[in-house]
Amino acid sequence: MPTYDYACTKCGHELEIFHSMSEAAKKKCPKCGKNGLERKIGSGAGFLFKGEGFYLTDYRSDSYKSDAKKDKDTPTEAPKASESKKTPESK
Repeated sequence: MPTYDYACTKCGHELEIFHSMSEAAKKKCPKCGKNGLERKIGSGAGFLFKGEGFYLTDYRSDSYKSDAKKDKDTPTEAPKASESKKTPESK
């Protein structure tokens, strides 16, 4: 069941009401008691995919998975200090 946002046109009170989609919109404001509630139009609930098991990880080929594992297991090597810095000769 979704949560709907409502605002009262009489007193300005805003609230959220949890009810089924087939249920009629509420009219009576719980704060002022007048029939001034109007359902606000919202963007709906957002959702976020977290973890493994979604499209990118589900449909990868076996060769891709094995190459990715090799890349993950291979340590990267930093350049040696003597190779990265060369000092000019002084006269």
